[in-house]
Order: sequence, then structure tokens, then C-alpha cells
Amino acid sequence: MIRTAFSLLSPAGPGARLSVLIFHRVLASPDPLFPDEPDAARFDQVCAWLAGWFKVLPLDLAVNRLRAGQLPARAAAITFDDGYADNHDVAMPILRRHGLTATFFVATGFLDGGRMWNDTVIECVRRAPGPRLDLGGLGLEGVGQVDIGDVAAKRAAIGQMLRALKYQPLPRRDALVKQLAATIGVSLPQGLMMRSEQVRALRDAGMQVGAHTQTHPILAGLSREHARAEMLGSKQALEQLLSEPVLSFAYPNGKPDTDYNSESVQLARELGFELAVSTAWGAAGRDVDPLQVPRFTPWDRPQWRYALRLARNLRSDGRQVAVRDLVAEAGIRT
Repeated sequence: MIRTAFSLLSPAGPGARLSVLIFHRVLASPDPLFPDEPDAARFDQVCAWLAGWFKVLPLDLAVNRLRAGQLPARAAAITFDDGYADNHDVAMPILRRHGLTATFFVATGFLDGGRMWNDTVIECVRRAPGPRLDLGGLGLEGVGQVDIGDVAAKRAAIGQMLRALKYQPLPRRDALVKQLAATIGVSLPQGLMMRSEQVRALRDAGMQVGAHTQTHPILAGLSREHARAEMLGSKQALEQLLSEPVLSFAYPNGKPDTDYNSESVQLARELGFELAVSTAWGAAGRDVDPLQVPRFTPWDRPQWRYALRLARNLRSDGRQVAVRDLVAEAGIRT
């Protein structure tokens, strides 16, 4: 019944609709701080569903066939953002077991021992002794005495701090994160992101690799020159690492007109990217802008609700529906 519904909503040919799913991490075991982040068992379950319901294609092939009016029914593609080590260690073996392929968008500045700013915040709060943190010295509006007495409080504190920091000007954000780490003074993990050889191993296993900037900034907040350097630097680093062209790109955070804008799209075109993905919800139709392909992943646990939300998403083209305040409900990283 589910396959039949998806066939009706996403027929073959000119009327086809492409579902592009987005993931960030697949944890080896559940994390109480992020209960909606898939672990290995959950991702294995989702991959089994996707393999049974959809014809999962490499992203570039799927977009090209979509625009040519030659996409098969129930077509989908799977993507990952950022470049976490568990993409290689946990997600890739599960994908291969189910005969699935995915595209991995890598922020190259964090390879080989780097750590994303949001993970510094997360791990600082995770490791901080409770029951409270005094963060008034950071000078962030609304962030002062923070309760971290239990898992729920730490989860709320992390959300509050990420929201307060995300759209700060880049130099100020980086300075505040360093100040936070110095204030809390805990040992932080060094192996969260992939090593260069793991990126090559993904490619060698039949996965695709795309660019995701160097340091995952909000492109809309940068000068044109700075945004171009971030996008081109990531592309060139991956091309040197893989000895092949890198033609796909994911906008960091990915909300249209908030995290990236028309200038970002123009830069992607000028730099030779042939496709780029956002985090606007929806499914792509034949007239999709290949440099603004929408993506969506349900967060529901029951199979029928997961399928229903995918079906509803197939009815949207991603132009009006973007990830906004629903991110917190969905538990999706951007």
C-alpha cells in the first residue's frame, strides 16, 4: 500500500517528483542529549523502509534524469551534511548492506581533527559540572545563569546557546565559542569529524562526495569575496583529495533567503557546481532549479507516520516551505 501511494504521488516520467532526504549523523548508540538523532539501529530501520519504498539513486543522476523527464517512479536520493566520522564508520556499512547510495557534503576545514563550533558548545555543556553555569560574561542577550542539572536541562541549555550564537557575525561567534570553552574548561573530543582517508573510502565504496564550504558559515552574512573563498576552498580541497571534479554543493544551514541568498546561488553557478541542495522542505519537480534542490527527512518513529510525512512532503515543491521553527520539533541538525 505504501509503495502504491508513493507511485501515485511520484510517477515516472515528466510528472515525477524527487524526494531528497537529509541526515547529519548516525550515532553508534543513542545519545540522551539528542534522542531524535538516529543511531545505528534506527538508521538501519529507516534504510530498510527506503529500500522497500523507493528507487534510491545517486543525487546527480537523479536530478539529471528528473530535469530530462526520465526519472523512474518513487525516486529518492540520500544526503549527509558536514562530514562526521560516523558517516563513514556507522552510516556507510548500513547503506551498503541495504544496497543504497548517498552523497556526503563535507565541510573541509574540520577534516583530520577539527571540530564544528556547534559541537564545541554541545560537548562543553555535556561535560560541564552542574547544576548551573554562569555564562553572563559572554555578553549574549538572554544567556546568563543556565540550568544544567539534568539531561533535559542540558538539552534546553544547548538549544538556547546554539540559537543565540548561530547568527552572530562570524568573528564574534568564533570568539564567543572559544570564550565559552575556556570558561567551562573541560576536555573536548578531537575525533568527531572524518579524516581525509575516510572521505576517500566513501568515494571508493561508490558514494558521492560534495562540497559544504570550509568552515560552515552562514553564507548570506558574508561578503561576496568571503563566501566565494569558502565555497571554492571546499571544492578545491576535495578535488585535490579525491583527484576528480566535485560538482555538487550544500548550502550550510540551508534556509533560503536566511542562510543563503541569490548571490550564493550565483556563486555556486560561477564556481562550476552543477547542483546544490538547500534545507527547504519539499520534493523536486522537473522545473526545479538544480542549484536549489529541496530536501526533507521525517522525524517520526512509527513506520506509518514516517511514510505519511514523506507522502505529504511529495506534494510540496520546496519553494514556500522552509525549515524554520519546526527544526526544534523535528530534532534536525542544520
